[in-house]
Amino acid sequence: MKLIIDTDPGIDDAMAIAYAAAAPEIDLIGLTTVFGNTLIDQSSRNARFLLDKLNLTVPVSQGASWAWGRDSHRASVHVHGPEGFGDVTDIPDLGKNHHMPAAEYLVEMARRHKGQLTVCAVGPLTNIADAIALDPAFSSNLARLVIMGGAVFCRGNVTQHAEANIHNDPIAAQAVFDRPPETVLVGLDVTMQTLYQGSDFDALAKQSPDFGGFLRDISDFYLRFYQDIADQDGCGLHDSTAVIACSHEDMFETVETGMRVVQDGPSVGQTVPDPNRPAIKVCQDLDAVGVVNLFTERLGSLP
Repeated sequence: MKLIIDTDPGIDDAMAIAYAAAAPEIDLIGLTTVFGNTLIDQSSRNARFLLDKLNLTVPVSQGASWAWGRDSHRASVHVHGPEGFGDVTDIPDLGKNHHMPAAEYLVEMARRHKGQLTVCAVGPLTNIADAIALDPAFSSNLARLVIMGGAVFCRGNVTQHAEANIHNDPIAAQAVFDRPPETVLVGLDVTMQTLYQGSDFDALAKQSPDFGGFLRDISDFYLRFYQDIADQDGCGLHDSTAVIACSHEDMFETVETGMRVVQDGPSVGQTVPDPNRPAIKVCQDLDAVGVVNLFTERLGSLP
């Protein structure tokens, strides 16, 4: 399966990109970057660093710096650390970005691989909305769009109503849901069931001393956030769960509905089922043990 990950690395993004690199059923052909967990230049630098660490030669195409209707962005330093990788702050700036901006690159790759390309969006949906606006055929050219975002049937994580990726650009999210490709929404409804604890990262580091050890090191900061803010002993495998949904749809239970995104007020960013909008698949349950075990198995195969 040909896959592009639209990403804002980010600790959980690093896990997801590593999963895609290790999964034999996935052909990772590129990364597009977006603001979100980090500022856009950090996102691209971190993406290039991860690919180098994984010994992958695929392009990184830089995308949106901030949300539709805004002119700045504040990174989630309290969740992902000052450089996006927790307490690991010395991130070398390796290589260069692809010459095409993310939206153009997505449009070109969807056209080139018509009906074969899956895009997994694990950050704000700004690049995806930009691609849909750029080319009316983009949605039909994609095989599928899988989104890590939303809290449709559960509480949010940045407010009681909203999940971070949708909250970071609610206008773009609505634009995507109004003209969606074949879409699967993998929200907090299921990703919070995929709990990964410090002992799991320690075990992963023994299986994969290099990359698994790196994930253990950067996850310490992430786990402390979950413990301090949510009183939770472990983190959800948010972005990795979305990547797994790209190739293992049978592990997820979905319901079809349209989606409305609240645009203002205290509920801004909330994802609300709306039968009057184009239908997408929304994950409402999953084989959590199977997803966690698959994640561990795949990443344990890395050096």
